[in-house]
Amino acid sequence: MNTSLYTLPALDAFAAARSAFHSASAVVLATGAGMGVDSGLPDFRGTTGFWQAYPMFERAGLRFHDLATPALFDTDPALAWGFYGHRFNLYRDTLPHDGHAVLLRAIGRRPSFAYTSNVDGQLLKAGWSPKRLMECHGRIRLFQCHSACGEFPWDASDARIEVDPATCRAVGPLPTCPGCGGLARPNILMFMDGGWDSRGSDLQHERFENWWFSQSPKRTVVVECGAGTTIPSVRRFSEQLQKEGATLIRINPRESQGPRGTLSLACGAREGIQRLA
Repeated sequence: MNTSLYTLPALDAFAAARSAFHSASAVVLATGAGMGVDSGLPDFRGTTGFWQAYPMFERAGLRFHDLATPALFDTDPALAWGFYGHRFNLYRDTLPHDGHAVLLRAIGRRPSFAYTSNVDGQLLKAGWSPKRLMECHGRIRLFQCHSACGEFPWDASDARIEVDPATCRAVGPLPTCPGCGGLARPNILMFMDGGWDSRGSDLQHERFENWWFSQSPKRTVVVECGAGTTIPSVRRFSEQLQKEGATLIRINPRESQGPRGTLSLACGAREGIQRLA
């Protein structure tokens, strides 16, 4: 038995989490794909989950790892932009669930920062300040030059990408770099990605470090929502802040356990936030 993991009884965990949240002087929100599920966004959990969202790729035998790679922009840019263009349009047209607003109201005027591995831009839509946001994998509404000409990643929120729903291939002109005119790609970290332009994310990380050093860790609570173990970027971030003294509230319907001291809430993000706040 792993004694480093534990869970309180459900009612005790919620009571302890509410107490920790409302007594904290500062709040860090940390979100993974599960935060968007309650807004209707797919989390691509495993190959089966991905194929449920994109049945045309199941027929072609293509997995998420086959498509979420910069190499595809070299070998088949229309397919690469079809896949990312569909996600771009989906994320742009999706509204954040009401748990976002509930949490922001509950945080109130307390110092706060948000950290996310999601590239959907939902936290900005929900009202988080761009100066209090760290997107460790980038954001799909930012584009970068695929050829790395030096152009800084730019806001492409108004881009229009037409996608054939039957094949998930881009139709018409593909996005181009305003600097060199070459092919553009989303400014997000993909698999086997040595070409991701992390300058924007690096600036966000610097802002977070400056903010964190101005807080009292022992009076800070980390509210982690929907972060799984498959890609553990968010969980590692939360647990590092916990090691430095913060209280960790982990909201996850399947993987809510954590290191000793974690307040584990085994439920979805929206329900957990509403019961917490």
